Amino acid sequence: MRRADRLMRLVQIMRDGSLHRASDLAQATDVSLRTIYRDMETLAASGVPIEGERGIGYRVTAAITLPPLNLTMTEVEALHLGLNAVIQSNDPELSAAARALSGKIDAVMPEDRGRAPSGYGFAIYPFADAARGFQHLPILRQAMRTRQKLELVMDGKKRIVRPLQLDYWGRLWTCVVWCETTAQFDEIRVDQITSQRILPSLFVDEPGKALKDFNRLKA
Repeated sequence: MRRADRLMRLVQIMRDGSLHRASDLAQATDVSLRTIYRDMETLAASGVPIEGERGIGYRVTAAITLPPLNLTMTEVEALHLGLNAVIQSNDPELSAAARALSGKIDAVMPEDRGRAPSGYGFAIYPFADAARGFQHLPILRQAMRTRQKLELVMDGKKRIVRPLQLDYWGRLWTCVVWCETTAQFDEIRVDQITSQRILPSLFVDEPGKALKDFNRLKA
């Protein structure tokens, strides 16, 4: 497991706001206690609102806001797309400034959307990986608005999913889906989608397959 993937996994585990022992986190991610301690320091430095200490445990506290602005998900997407373009420019000064600005923004993300703490501000996630996911966001948003099923290709395999919610982790986006192929909920990384297409099939909330059911399982 890549370090960035492990850090994201840790935030997903702690997003329920409960206290988690370092030993349990180490077992869940198959790393040493020392690695968990370093990971907690990295996440805290990246802006993830972590509370706790060695020997007691860790948890993600309430999400913080970006004063004085309240950005929508689409505005955040546009912001990072613009920063990514500047970072990859041939102007060293502008590129450095864009990287610095990105770090400052990630350190105080995100807006509170009334959900359990989600651990945003994931500043250590590479821009290159995040940029691959940006191209898929318009179709995902459209399918969510129109309540249409999607056919996704990930790791060479096709999946039929119902897109339920997009989440932002500081450059990295995930989508909560009900996967009809596996008959279970999943949180897919948008940057790992190879291709996708909207299907003509519509979906409605069904017991055990709706977003409220996913949130209840995570509570």
